[in-house]
Amino acid sequence: MQKLIVVTGGTKGIGRAVVERFLQAGMRVVTCARSATDLLALSSELGQRYPETPVYTLAADLSQADDARRFVEFVRELEGEVEVLVNNTGGFEPGRLQDEPADGSQLRRMIDVNLYSAYDVTQGLLPEMIARRHGHIFMLCSTASITAYTNGGSYCVAKFALYGMTKVLRAELQEHNIRVTAILPGATLTASWEGADLPAERFMRPQDVAESIFAAYSLSPQAVVEELLMRPQLGDI
Repeated sequence: MQKLIVVTGGTKGIGRAVVERFLQAGMRVVTCARSATDLLALSSELGQRYPETPVYTLAADLSQADDARRFVEFVRELEGEVEVLVNNTGGFEPGRLQDEPADGSQLRRMIDVNLYSAYDVTQGLLPEMIARRHGHIFMLCSTASITAYTNGGSYCVAKFALYGMTKVLRAELQEHNIRVTAILPGATLTASWEGADLPAERFMRPQDVAESIFAAYSLSPQAVVEELLMRPQLGDI
């Protein structure tokens, strides 16, 4: 049966680079994003560049549990087995915890988009991986998962939690022969940095992260990259 590569948030930045890297390897990709327009543009462009390899898309906001379940069902209905799951969906809001709304709304938004999106999709697709005793799960964490930034606020809290969940999954899934990898990239030239008064050379490229994910996936089944910490050559920004 053909393999499926599932990449959440695949229309921009690191997610898009990951989608393209697996398409280059001739593997079918399933992705989602909130914008149906962006997904249509992605499908059109990649369909021309990789006409022999299909890309399946669904408009969904994975910070919403109902949309996450709908995306999982969409994947399940496709022909093929999920070989790789890349949980890339995320969002960033700067600020200090002490300055955030007292109602906790900012923390809840950051948890929903950065943690629950990955939790819900993973939980939905995991039973079949366990039954097959095969698969590789990547979690797009961040250097903010291990370093507290004073302007990171609830984003840091959510990314720390995602890193913790990744460690738990790694421990639980060893006996099921499923690999789990935490990816912790520093400053990468994506939409999150639009407007920054810094040269492009100061950032990593999304393709750098995608190539590292593909390399970790390509190892023999006897090896796993448990976590991969990446920073710009000149250090954090």
